Amino acid sequence: MKILDWYILKRYLLTFSMMLLLFIPIMITVHLAEKIGKILENEVPLSEVLLYFLDFTIYFTHLLFPLFLFISVIWFTSKLANNTEVIAFLSSGVSFTRFLRPYLIGACLIAVFSMVLGMFLAPKASEGFNDFTYKYLKKGRKAVNNTNVFRKINDNEIIYVSSFDMKTNKGYNFTLEHFEDNKLLYKITADNIRYIEEDTTYRLTNYVKRRILENEDELESIRTKDTLFDFTVKDLTPPIFAAEVLSYGDLTKFIKEEEARGSSEVGRFKLVLYRKWSLPVSVFILTIIAVAVSSIKRRGGMGVNLALGICIAMVFVFFDKVFGVMAEQSDFSPLTAAWFPNTLFGILAIYLLNNAKR
Repeated sequence: MKILDWYILKRYLLTFSMMLLLFIPIMITVHLAEKIGKILENEVPLSEVLLYFLDFTIYFTHLLFPLFLFISVIWFTSKLANNTEVIAFLSSGVSFTRFLRPYLIGACLIAVFSMVLGMFLAPKASEGFNDFTYKYLKKGRKAVNNTNVFRKINDNEIIYVSSFDMKTNKGYNFTLEHFEDNKLLYKITADNIRYIEEDTTYRLTNYVKRRILENEDELESIRTKDTLFDFTVKDLTPPIFAAEVLSYGDLTKFIKEEEARGSSEVGRFKLVLYRKWSLPVSVFILTIIAVAVSSIKRRGGMGVNLALGICIAMVFVFFDKVFGVMAEQSDFSPLTAAWFPNTLFGILAIYLLNNAKR
């Protein structure tokens, strides 16, 4: 049986590799056709363009990893079924579970590759991809979040701005709240806050400071006030792709820091973290589903298996994206969002595997 194991394992890995080599040039060509105008307009150096498309390849390979894997397994297993090779294997007394073993060995190798890609290579590629996009394709804009910024800057103080203009270093509807022992001591509000780079101070317009006292509040109101704060401009403009560009170890530390700051983006950051583990697990689930679906010789041939497989893969991607958006835009649990598609399709994999055994 070792000969058959090696035969299936080599076909598994070879077909997956060929699928990547087939789709990657197509992705690059389509993306280049879309961006070539802006690249030429901004006279981007060739070395940076080549590095950008390397980052683009790694970034989107990781993004579409489950789809590539699923289609490749469907493809070569359907060929085995059409050539009656699957029937020959099973007729020789080999159980379907035993037939599945080389697929699972291949899935282990791909899962390890996926884990390395997601935890180390993809974050670096994501950083390069997004930096190039904002530098050359979005007219020098920076990849920062400058609207509705709510951050805990230290153990006692929380700041908020409704928006911040990085060109003028000016924010609007500024609020700072100072707590001690979970008790609000004073609150500062201003219509706008502007960073004065020459002397590293902040200028507040329509400054109001309310001290919370036992008997009555003390109010201080000034038209314009220059002052110092413990935060920097970076605290008012946190990066949009902070989690996506960090390796696994750095990301876990970053999430702890953001939780301490009271960041409203923690759910999105945790979703990125949980997906680094859920994606390798999905490799096994999608492999089992693909084998169970395509190991049966159908009247319509490979076309029917491919159509069915692509539909299942699209549904998987759909659930993954929908629950991801829910976690990013609401209080929906990021852990549930990351693992629900795997749980749902894991149940489907068990069902299809039991039917295939019969």
